[in-house]
Amino acid sequence: MAQQDVQNGEGGKVAPAVEIKAVLTQLVVPKADDAVKFYKAAFGAVELERSTHPKRKAEQERPLILSAQLKLGSSTFLVSDNTEDSGEPVNVVGSGAIALWLETHDIGAAVAKAVLAGAVSEGEITTGVFSDPEQPVGKVRDPFGFLWFFTSPVAKKAAAESEAPVTV
Repeated sequence: MAQQDVQNGEGGKVAPAVEIKAVLTQLVVPKADDAVKFYKAAFGAVELERSTHPKRKAEQERPLILSAQLKLGSSTFLVSDNTEDSGEPVNVVGSGAIALWLETHDIGAAVAKAVLAGAVSEGEITTGVFSDPEQPVGKVRDPFGFLWFFTSPVAKKAAAESEAPVTV
């Protein structure tokens, strides 16, 4: 791949292009173990890996989860405990700053399963929510404040285009 230069907006300085191959989401929650259990029950997530703090204080009932990597379909995301010593802001949970989209062929069943596991439905399944007026969308809020949208798979671009990295 030929290297491209891009203008970064700082007085004409030029930075080399950077290839982004994937985005990995990390959800920081007060009780990561409970969140992992919820995501397994609600969405069928599979836990791939878990890293815990080796020196958790004895009075604390659970190990501190530094990160638990979960897989949903072909995507993965991390779940971590939110603590003052984790380096993360304590008030990030439930800020509404992130929405997660899951593709499924049965939106109604996915919403029902999530609600059964403890999520709260955010209205009826609707169409025309975003750019495609025919695209159905269901929405739930998990017990940790995050919004999860369910939609059906949309027509995909050619495999080469959909797998192509983004250059920023």
